[in-house]
Amino acid sequence: MTDAAITKTTAKGGGVKLAVVYVTCLFFIWALVTNLLDPLLKTMMTVFTLTPVEANLTGSAFFIAYGLMSMPSAAFLSKFGYARSVMVGLGGIVAGCFIAVAAAKLHTYGLVLTGLFVMASGITLLQVAANPLIASLGKPEDSSFRLNLSQAFNSLGAACGLWFGANFLLKGDIFAKDAVITDALREQALGFVSNVYMAIGIGLALFILLIFMVRQKITDAAPKTGNLVSPLSALNSKWANLGAIGIFLYVGAEVAISLNLIRFLEHSHVLNVTAEQAGKLTTFYMVFAMIGRFAGSALLKVVKDYVLLALVAVGAIALCLLVIFTKDMTPSAHTGTINLLLASAPVTTGLIPAFAALLIGLFNSIMLPTIFTLTLQRSSAPTSATSGLLCMAIVGGAALPLIFGAIEQATGSRALAFAAPLLCYVYVLWFALVAKKAPTHEIQEGVAAGH
Repeated sequence: MTDAAITKTTAKGGGVKLAVVYVTCLFFIWALVTNLLDPLLKTMMTVFTLTPVEANLTGSAFFIAYGLMSMPSAAFLSKFGYARSVMVGLGGIVAGCFIAVAAAKLHTYGLVLTGLFVMASGITLLQVAANPLIASLGKPEDSSFRLNLSQAFNSLGAACGLWFGANFLLKGDIFAKDAVITDALREQALGFVSNVYMAIGIGLALFILLIFMVRQKITDAAPKTGNLVSPLSALNSKWANLGAIGIFLYVGAEVAISLNLIRFLEHSHVLNVTAEQAGKLTTFYMVFAMIGRFAGSALLKVVKDYVLLALVAVGAIALCLLVIFTKDMTPSAHTGTINLLLASAPVTTGLIPAFAALLIGLFNSIMLPTIFTLTLQRSSAPTSATSGLLCMAIVGGAALPLIFGAIEQATGSRALAFAAPLLCYVYVLWFALVAKKAPTHEIQEGVAAGH
């Protein structure tokens, strides 16, 4: 190899490493923004006196964007490339943050939902670009490992979002037990919402400038684009469709649980804690997911991806059953366990179902990135089109929370509502089992023949 070739290869390797760093930052960013939804739901439900179904519209307004914007995002990516897609996606999040600020100032729940939709539209474009980008930067056999590793930082961002939200969105006097809700308390709570989204919007605007300065390095390291690919072409691939159903149900299950976890933990028959304390505890849901993704990245070096997916699906099913069928515990010595986590926590009555619900995060950990790469390796459609369809399937996060809320309203039980995510995990288990025998190919933009 000539000196010029060696220099070119080294430069390319450095560009790939830098691209991986920036893309991993994107995983962290959109997770932080997305997981502010959980404490935001509690805030909106309290401030505007909403029913469980109405409150879950926060999740629906956010995740419906994946259904509407993923295909246009895939077309945009195939035509304009990865660097531009990242900058436009980040710009969408910034715009949504400022709409949320205006909504909080105007005390308008409908405008809050609009801001969430705009934020999610930007995140949709980021996901359509980032997932196949990180999967393609390196050896094909390590694609699940790389995506799971980036998703581990996604979980870190999610945990930060939950902790940040619990500390800055759920601190108002309006969340005190037996609080009398007044206009002044509503004003205080919405002021916290305004401050949070203003800070995020300004921070991301600065990050866009950073991406702009290194856009050429990302372009050089990314798979080549430039030809408009029809995102509808993915509908002709059996595995693109099976994977899309898997993403739809998995994301729906995860979002339904996380959105309602604060309300579940604070319930008098579970932990009987304040909203702020419950919000801080939900951080463990994503901490478990982060641990699972780091551990999963290591395990995927020695365990087949479809085998690990089947195992975590079984674990999630078992935990949902535990939440549904475990009877409420009487006050016991378990109180001390919670008090180690929350200094002033009152007596608990449902430690087992509470811990089971939080532990689902551990088994959720590798599902999305593994379903994603299993599908990309088996789909006969172009990568951008398949990625667009899979990201569109994240709209499951809009549908399942409403089903979760409807079951709770119909039965009066927050535990029985876990039947909805349980059925989703059953499909994920089936998907993992049938993926074993399907032929695979290298992840690339062109159509893979013969599948």
